[in-house]
Amino acid sequence: MTRRHGYALLTAIVALIVVVSAAIYAGIASGTGRLADAPATGRASGHSAAPASSGTWVATWATSPAAAEPGTALNGMAGRSVRNVVHTSVAGTSARITLSNLYGQAPLYVTHASIAVAAGDATAAAATRTMRRLTFAGAPSVVVPAGGHVMSDSVRIAVPRGGDVLVTTYSPTPSGPVTYHPYARQISYVARGDRTEDVTGAPYTERTTVWRYLTALDVLSDEAEGTVVVLGDSITDGVTSTVGADRRWTDVLSGRLWAAVEEDRDVPRYSVVNEGISGNQVLADRLGRPADNPSGLSRFERDVLERTGAKVVVIELGVNDILRNPRLADPQQIARGLRTLVTRAHARGLKVVGATLMPFEGHRGYTPARDAVRQQVNAEIRSGRVFDAVVDFDRALRDPYAPRRLRGGYDSGDHLHPSDLGYQEMAEVFELRLLKKAGQAQL
Repeated sequence: MTRRHGYALLTAIVALIVVVSAAIYAGIASGTGRLADAPATGRASGHSAAPASSGTWVATWATSPAAAEPGTALNGMAGRSVRNVVHTSVAGTSARITLSNLYGQAPLYVTHASIAVAAGDATAAAATRTMRRLTFAGAPSVVVPAGGHVMSDSVRIAVPRGGDVLVTTYSPTPSGPVTYHPYARQISYVARGDRTEDVTGAPYTERTTVWRYLTALDVLSDEAEGTVVVLGDSITDGVTSTVGADRRWTDVLSGRLWAAVEEDRDVPRYSVVNEGISGNQVLADRLGRPADNPSGLSRFERDVLERTGAKVVVIELGVNDILRNPRLADPQQIARGLRTLVTRAHARGLKVVGATLMPFEGHRGYTPARDAVRQQVNAEIRSGRVFDAVVDFDRALRDPYAPRRLRGGYDSGDHLHPSDLGYQEMAEVFELRLLKKAGQAQL
């Protein structure tokens, strides 16, 4: 038998398993609409996928698929359970997930998936009676095509605001390169075998700081009315923030926003999701098909316009167009790229808040000429000819006595990325009123 015929046979077998599993599940579900609770064996069974009757669908967490994970080209995560841990920005009564196989070169067969609320911080264990089985068009299994993505059915689960959620997938067969997000700043877990509905966390002995396959968690929320999508680079990704502490500036911004809501201040009731990719540029993609680290222009439709409940876009991009350009970057080209993003957002009725570029003197890529480009881009941003509204991160975090540098306490040490204190300051200087959808700039 040739290799090609072997792959075809394997595909047919797995497809048959998926169909049979779906039929079995449908037969069970047709009785009571809910699977019986499991005994206390470290596993929990599924619950009805019917959504709650009211609320607004918003994204409570999201990330951008950034690249193919090195070392996974042959087997992917075959035979292992991947338990992603994600931090929510709003509460909900039902949930659904999106899985991506963007960088896969073969179909991804997910035969089992689940969602649960984490039992606490830094744990793979599920909170009592929160484990839910996920389905896809009514079936417990799904095939995610190479280059594609799928959304699960909704399932009833009380998702807390500002808590951790466990999303677990299992694939028994090799699927090629794993689509992942490398700088999660969050501990997730892996277990051998199908441990998808394990509630104890004990089998999850492998720890990881990346997210695999999972790109969005949506909730049906009775407290939120929309989503703020933050498009950015490593500064938004929070690459120097404390792992597992949720100290990215977007996390702090979300906390501020909901504290203001609870004080009955006149601010919108929005979730905040982080679409930062380390090294991301406005204009240029990296290599590959599809490209690793696609540019802001390339990924804007997928990561922003298609995000559930999107109302406002915050853009923090441009510094890598300066630092990673082998020649001296053209500030007008960067500004034009940013304006293109704004025009596309306006076409969907979204407001756009933009950020100035922070200083980087002392960083290995610094030159006076590059800093001059940064300042020209900032001048264009501050002029009001790029975004609907501006948050001036440059002014807030620069050293007042050496304005081409970050202030000492706000510098992580690499002279480009903020410290935890610097990320907090970014969120603190963000005026919450900017998130109100009141008019758009005439660009």
